[in-house]
Amino acid sequence: MLTRSDQTVTDGLDVLDDIRSIGLTHIGFKDVGVPPDVLRELNRRIKDMGATSYLEVVSTTPEASLASARVARDIGIDRLLGGTQVDDILGILAGSSVEYLPFPGRPFDHPTKLGGSPHDVEDGCRRFRAKGCAGVDLLAYRATEADPIELVKAARRGIGDGILLVAGGVKSAAQIHALAAAGADAFTIGSAAFDGSYAPSVGSLRSQLRAVLDACG
Repeated sequence: MLTRSDQTVTDGLDVLDDIRSIGLTHIGFKDVGVPPDVLRELNRRIKDMGATSYLEVVSTTPEASLASARVARDIGIDRLLGGTQVDDILGILAGSSVEYLPFPGRPFDHPTKLGGSPHDVEDGCRRFRAKGCAGVDLLAYRATEADPIELVKAARRGIGDGILLVAGGVKSAAQIHALAAAGADAFTIGSAAFDGSYAPSVGSLRSQLRAVLDACG
């Protein structure tokens, strides 16, 4: 994710140029931090790189969240992440090719935290899948009431064959391996790569991301 502290980095277009040689195939950004015209250009360049594009909704008001869903539809994002107004957002995306992965549980605050039990998450995932969502965006490592890995296992049970993406707070290879073992399909990482804390012994963002890919291998 071209994000730090739950916002899209303002030099995201330059970052894309810098990391192009790595060959990432999944790249995203948040709906806050830069204006819509920059989001549009980020999406265009990500697709030009042959990657799947993601936009995550972290806006804190219902009106702003729905506006972000319209932006995702209008600029042609591949996958829209987050948000809790599932019926309204699915209505906005109807007829488009955008896949929707909402937040299960009880997300709150900014940067976003996650309330709710494994049962809450599993139940929400079942309901979202039944409504036609492609999967869920689970804030497992932002949980305030439950063990992150137990939430991942619950989400896997609930979402069935849907996409289980874990977002926020991933900062080590051990976490990546635990997520894979628990049934996650994907995860996002942003701040830990940008601030160099994922792999402290290397200096560049490219090297941070290569270390992340090594853990995925």
